Amino acid sequence: MQKLNMDEYLHPTKFIDSDSPEVIAYAHNHANATMSDREKAIAIYLAVRDDIAYDPYHIILDPSAISGSLTLQRRSGYCIEKSLLLAACGRACDIPSRLGFSIVQNHLSSKKFIRMLRSDKFVFHGYNEFWLDNKWVKCTPAFNKSLCEKFGTQPLEFDGVHDSIFQEFSPDGKNYMKYIHEYGQFNDLPYELFVSEIKKHYPHLFDEKGIMLEHFNN
Repeated sequence: MQKLNMDEYLHPTKFIDSDSPEVIAYAHNHANATMSDREKAIAIYLAVRDDIAYDPYHIILDPSAISGSLTLQRRSGYCIEKSLLLAACGRACDIPSRLGFSIVQNHLSSKKFIRMLRSDKFVFHGYNEFWLDNKWVKCTPAFNKSLCEKFGTQPLEFDGVHDSIFQEFSPDGKNYMKYIHEYGQFNDLPYELFVSEIKKHYPHLFDEKGIMLEHFNN
């Protein structure tokens, strides 16, 4: 099997600032040198999943306010922000890490959230992929354990071997989540595509000049 060039998935980028001292310290606090890459990936996944509260109500579009280190500083964020931090931690641990984006339907959404979006579709949902044992493995750190408990479902676990994606079924067996579109995988947040998709699917969040209304961006 031809060896893939992983350089682009190991270096810091504009939004995945794996060279941030705070990110490096956070990653190394949870993943030490005695661990295998798989053990490190599991450790940082659990840390980001549960340390950073999932908050989809404050959508940040200012590129200067988006990064892995800023997510760590705020200790909260929506799925993209949490994925940026997890990717940054992965690269800080020398694990090739990249981002994936999709449109999902019927995931852990409150009535308040659906009213805000005027849709049950969540556009540009972010998830992560780690290169472990010669393959890409998906994981989704968005929903912290306490939030899952509130919704009566189990938090997503990650074993570093199998893909860990959103819960497909609710605890009573009904369809809970569905991926309906994949944007693909990226070495950094494709900012322009992200913003254009948010504006396309949620035009009511913006004024006539295309600026996000203040109560959605604070």
